[in-house]
Amino acid sequence: MIELQKIEPSENVSLVDRIEQQIILYIKENDLRPGDSLPKEMELAEQLGVSRTAVREAMLRLRTLGLIESKRHKGMVLKEPNLIENLEKMLDPHMLDKATLHNLFEFRLMFEIGMTDFVFARKTQEQIQTLEQIVNKTRDVQCDSNSFSLEDEVLFHKSLYKIADNEMLLRFQKIILPVFEYVHHLQREEMNGALANGTLEDEISIVTHRDLVEELKNGTPQSFREAMRQHLQPHFSRILRSKC
Repeated sequence: MIELQKIEPSENVSLVDRIEQQIILYIKENDLRPGDSLPKEMELAEQLGVSRTAVREAMLRLRTLGLIESKRHKGMVLKEPNLIENLEKMLDPHMLDKATLHNLFEFRLMFEIGMTDFVFARKTQEQIQTLEQIVNKTRDVQCDSNSFSLEDEVLFHKSLYKIADNEMLLRFQKIILPVFEYVHHLQREEMNGALANGTLEDEISIVTHRDLVEELKNGTPQSFREAMRQHLQPHFSRILRSKC
């Protein structure tokens, strides 16, 4: 069992931060797995040469992150972290700056293009029928047109995530939905400003939800991926144009 090393003073990193780093290093070097016990607070304090209070604060941080938990008769044990649950606690658009929100929205575009092959490979006739029902009940418009509905977009794309059949992707899409809404609001303001100034560019190719369904029914993985890229083109154009 690899033991902890005493912590040396540092002006740049707080004591609790260094204790936390040492405990995580201890977990890695000893190849601990979920369910394995950690040393008791007093033992950690003695090995690190710090107070038990500081160790307790570091352990509380790790517990808050979902990395450890208290078990009866075992003390603190390692726990498999719930990544999505941790993200749910942090991804509030009111707590993030504009740059971070835009980066998250870009990330959404990246994984929507990346999931297309999985959607095409795992689709079923029943799921395609569900998409057709959604299309028939909603407005079939371009994703940045004046009559575009964010609710329609979310409903359709959520169904695509379900077809991709990846639980983490589906949960991630759900928790960053407020981010989508916030960025959509900002983009709508930009579009209205462009309309007022007469500077809004027409898109060369418009691919709607109905077109995507047709590609799923009759196309190929390649043609469906390209259709999805064209469907999201207004977002790509706006983002890439703003970074030029």
